[in-house]
Amino acid sequence: MSPVRVAYLGPEGTFTHQAALAMAPQGAQLVPLPVVTDVYAQVESGSAQFGIVAIESTVEGYVVPSLDALVAARNVVAVDETFVAVSFDAFVRAGSENTAKTEVMAHPVGLAQCQEFISANGLEPIPASSNAAACRDVQDHQIALGPALCGELYGLALHAKDVSDFAGARTRFLLITDRGQARASFDELRSGSAPLMRSMLAVTPRATGPGVLARISGALGERGVNMSSLITRPLKALEGKYTFIVTLDGAPWEDDLHDVIEGLLAAGDAVKTLGVFPARGEIDDSIDESRIAPLSADSQSSTEQAREALLW
Repeated sequence: MSPVRVAYLGPEGTFTHQAALAMAPQGAQLVPLPVVTDVYAQVESGSAQFGIVAIESTVEGYVVPSLDALVAARNVVAVDETFVAVSFDAFVRAGSENTAKTEVMAHPVGLAQCQEFISANGLEPIPASSNAAACRDVQDHQIALGPALCGELYGLALHAKDVSDFAGARTRFLLITDRGQARASFDELRSGSAPLMRSMLAVTPRATGPGVLARISGALGERGVNMSSLITRPLKALEGKYTFIVTLDGAPWEDDLHDVIEGLLAAGDAVKTLGVFPARGEIDDSIDESRIAPLSADSQSSTEQAREALLW
């Protein structure tokens, strides 16, 4: 019997590889792929039974290419999640330590998370398909940013340790599979004692205008369904038309969320379930006050501070 195939954004050494090692079924064959859309395509076609994709970072927010691919996929759904601690080391090719460095390579999200280091060293950022690919392909005049594992995997010399702008960053990853396989596992959850579940929905209002978002959030409030995340994605090439991606407590077959979805359908909205998985905590449970937008007003602000912050 062939082993279960699990596709992920490769090569070996990516943060996604770390998530795959944690999430893949025992004995699974891990299949590294060059771009994240290939992971969705492999699962969609049945070439891989599962895929691992990054979906959200505590520093850069949602991973837009992955989110858009999840929305666009016809036969893919997320069935589990995990979190991976993210920090970046700076590596150079062994033997090139004395060569002047003019460029830095990493995945675009990685480059965004190490801006202070890049600016301080006057480096030109070069995007790579993944952080591990940057480490694998780094040239003598370049620095590659990636997880500590990459230095060992690719025989690199450490240039600088932990060059991330923010300590304690984490990324959330989803386990995806085809919708038929997911439905079978959901049937088992329906009939048993299910854990606390979380769902991702794509909601596309067909009628737009004032109050659309209030109508959707109001329906959630009336049924006591908690919304932990909301992001908008444009309908491609259509001005002013959006899909709302919402993450909610509960599963679509549970009464409260089922009623909410029924109400959205009755209002003419198009709704698609993107994922249903056990809730494994928030990507970050607390708020670091130092990360709130500078100059923000709150209930403790003076009248003058509020006027300056709010421009009223």
